[in-house]
Amino acid sequence: MSDLFSPRVGGILSADIAVPEHEREVRFYSRVLTTGENPLWREDLMNNRGMPIIGLGAQSAEYSNLPLQWMPHIQVADVAASADRASALGGSELMHGKDDEGKSQWAVLLDPTGAAFGIIPVVPAEAMPSAEESPSAGAVTGVGHISWLDLTVSDASAIRDFYRQVVGWSVQDVEMGSEGERYADYNMLGDDGNSAAGICHARGANLGLPPTWLIYLPVGDLAESLRRVEDEGGTIIKATQGADGESVCAVIQDPVGACLALVPG
Repeated sequence: MSDLFSPRVGGILSADIAVPEHEREVRFYSRVLTTGENPLWREDLMNNRGMPIIGLGAQSAEYSNLPLQWMPHIQVADVAASADRASALGGSELMHGKDDEGKSQWAVLLDPTGAAFGIIPVVPAEAMPSAEESPSAGAVTGVGHISWLDLTVSDASAIRDFYRQVVGWSVQDVEMGSEGERYADYNMLGDDGNSAAGICHARGANLGLPPTWLIYLPVGDLAESLRRVEDEGGTIIKATQGADGESVCAVIQDPVGACLALVPG
């Protein structure tokens, strides 16, 4: 994924979730994400420079209809048009924020499989962090950030087309193989041609993953983070090991049932 703070159609800006047992959830994420000698995340779950990358809110009455999923905020050219298109294509609208003049500011949507996501207008370049505040491409792993985003579903081709029309992503096929059969997963590209997210078939290495958008968060010490996941009441759904036997990626479930992935920072 290119610079998180890039103003572009299809760019992922941040993610949030509204949860019950809020104090327990804050403790869980504060413990799990702040491992390593130089933790990549502050205990308030923003990144080290204070930019709001992930938000963990309490599940108040206002947000009671939102699913327990981490919801990425995706930049689109026209929030109202994207929300209408989602509904026409079999998705649904959960929330829709408008200004005093009735102009759409943001929306929370469900795709046809039930995966939740938010859409926002493309952020103006002048509202982005300055070069002095924003990490360079080589230093982006030095602070808390969303390193990747993907969705695993049974009919990835249909959901690929849904997001192409709703978000404005273009598509790059990624050749895959399972049990001797070749197929393609999909690399979704922003309007600048850079990777923004993945949409995958629920087969092969992705079999058994939850059909929700998974945000991938880097941590300073993955092994220690996974130990803390279980200590704090979470579950490791699937861990992938490298040639040395060390975990290189793990999909986890937090104590209230929301899923995400952890990777080494």
